Amino acid sequence: MEKELYREKIGKLIAELRTNHCLTQAELAKKLGTSQSAINRIEKGTQNISIEIIARISDALNAEILSVNKESKLNLRIHGGRQLSGEIRVKTSKNSSLGVLCASLMNKGKTTLRRVARIEEVNRILEVFESIGVRYRWLNTENDLEIDPPKRLSLDKMDVDAAKKTRTILMFLGPLLHQYKEFRLPFAGGCNIGKRTVEPHLVGLSRFGMSVEAAQNTDYYQVHVEPRQPDGTIVLTERGDTTTENIVMAAALNDGETIIRNASPNYMVQDVCFFLQKLGVKIEGIGTTILKIHGVKEINRNVEYFVSEDPIEAMSFLAAGIMTDSEITVRRAPIEFLELELATLRGMGLNLELSPEYFSQNEKTRLVDITIKKSELTAASDKIHALPFPGINMDNLPFLGLIATMAEGRTLIHDWSYENRAIYFTELTKLNAQVELVDPHRVYLTGPTHWRPADMVAPPALRPSVVVLLAMLAAPGTSILRDVYNINRGYEDFYKRLNSLGAHIETFREI
Repeated sequence: MEKELYREKIGKLIAELRTNHCLTQAELAKKLGTSQSAINRIEKGTQNISIEIIARISDALNAEILSVNKESKLNLRIHGGRQLSGEIRVKTSKNSSLGVLCASLMNKGKTTLRRVARIEEVNRILEVFESIGVRYRWLNTENDLEIDPPKRLSLDKMDVDAAKKTRTILMFLGPLLHQYKEFRLPFAGGCNIGKRTVEPHLVGLSRFGMSVEAAQNTDYYQVHVEPRQPDGTIVLTERGDTTTENIVMAAALNDGETIIRNASPNYMVQDVCFFLQKLGVKIEGIGTTILKIHGVKEINRNVEYFVSEDPIEAMSFLAAGIMTDSEITVRRAPIEFLELELATLRGMGLNLELSPEYFSQNEKTRLVDITIKKSELTAASDKIHALPFPGINMDNLPFLGLIATMAEGRTLIHDWSYENRAIYFTELTKLNAQVELVDPHRVYLTGPTHWRPADMVAPPALRPSVVVLLAMLAAPGTSILRDVYNINRGYEDFYKRLNSLGAHIETFREI
């Protein structure tokens, strides 16, 4: 009797969570690879249900249904050596979604964002939103998100644990500095890829009258604001993406003209600018390193915005196809932010075809469909390194390094922008890759690699974790990748979507 009561309670909770996610029983069943009748029995409490099934439902509904212990982490079992086939559609950008979410804090009206990336990083920001009084709701299975702010944010009630898990919290500074004279933010978290200074953010924002102190013996920034018009052009000492977004958002609520030089023209910056234009902010120079922003005193509009597609996700799927020597088509790839990567791969011998260009639903971003063919790759004739846009994207460099392990010859990868991300390439030696670490920024990769399976813990950073996963797809046999939270921070349904192309990836938890 007691066992039946627990089954009923768990079933009722699952039904409520499914309804909140706007899923039918059939849709949840499809996500889990089971039948609608099985879901119906589970929700009625008449079906015996294992911890494994509960964990899978938790992942599908992005909610912890049953807490067994704090050490239970999501792992992957990857059956490698399988060729992929078919086509995959690129989802919207993680980094763009985060920037636009932060920008929505400036709008006193209702913001509807279309097809938002439903990932852990976004979840952390929404947890922060909820804690400070911002109401939000997912509208449908297309991941449309409605944001409804209060007249005044309860910043003193901020969910510190959620805020500290994401570096995105830094991008609250720009939207908030014209609205509050004093507040505090927790130190930013995110990937473990070396120290990234916040100094360029603080120097740029100080031109609007903001000062920031790292409070002694605490883990938060104390922010003071005495609003003022910037005296002259703001020159960014670092062409950083989030730095540029922060300064642009500060300029949007500055009632006057702001000129920013050495601005990043990268995809997420463009998305924030396009969104601000919908809010009535005039911006000249989008897509260049010089931005002229005509700010407004207040923003109070009911708007909707379509977030653009993710070039890093597009590159991830292209890498999956190349690693498995497969022919696949990646649809809705933002070509403006992939051109140099594709040129580099063509130079290495990759055979690919591009469709005619068409526009994203934001009517700004240019898209193509990319089809890759089986190819014999050779090492790049020169070193491969990333640069601020329009160079090779910093986040795509790890994938080009991974692909180099499949090419005949020796390739030098120079990851100059992070203190220790290149070191993570050495993880591939556990899968039989030939890796020579020159220093924390440079690594030689020699191919072609004869992969072998391994049991590994995922690196504590997003892109290196995905690199290891994709290498495991190439390794014949069964590999285990443990604790993949970092992958879920940046990708939505990544394993299921790889499986839709013919991969065989299983999720499991150790209790």
